[in-house]
Amino acid sequence: MEKQPVPVAILVRVSTNKQETARQKHDLQAVADSKGWRVVEVCEETVSGSANIEDRPALQKVYDLAASGEIRKVLVHEVSRVARRPSVALTFVEMLEAHGVSLYWHAQSIETLLPNGKRNPAAAIMLALLAEMARAEKDTLRERIMSGLDEARRKGRKLGRPEGTKVSPAALLRTHRDIVRLIGDGQSVRNAAKITGKSTSTVQRVKRFLDAKAASV
Repeated sequence: MEKQPVPVAILVRVSTNKQETARQKHDLQAVADSKGWRVVEVCEETVSGSANIEDRPALQKVYDLAASGEIRKVLVHEVSRVARRPSVALTFVEMLEAHGVSLYWHAQSIETLLPNGKRNPAAAIMLALLAEMARAEKDTLRERIMSGLDEARRKGRKLGRPEGTKVSPAALLRTHRDIVRLIGDGQSVRNAAKITGKSTSTVQRVKRFLDAKAASV
């Protein structure tokens, strides 16, 4: 009997709309092709790596695929794509492992589960270390940004958006008509973000403007 290819999901994440996911998807698809794995779905999101699991539509989708038995592995480019908070990354891996699903990350070419289904001790240690490094990297970046802002203020520079560049509520609502429609249909912020693939912060801004508009009527 011919062996069936292992079903997998690809998980990609970026923090802002200015970043691209093409390289992550290309590299992970190449891994799947080389190993004979079948990609069931590519779960993509634009959201901060510090967000909680419940605010991560792609993580939720991957978990649903794992819980339903549709996938056996999840492919990510590096641990920080899962999360930049160790608690979130480790909890998510445990959620996957509860359904016998392994996390593979490309940067180190290692999986959380061994071929026999048992936990990979080396991967567990590396996961904890890399998740902590991802958080430290974010903290360092934040400190550099704050230091730069403080220096700019010290030199008397004006910070924030240039005058006249702030997006008006009307323009925001026009840009995100899909969110407006979903919120109008009674969808929650999380569900609207999941359906549209947009960040929860964007959905929350749209909802805030919609609520203010309704209150003024």
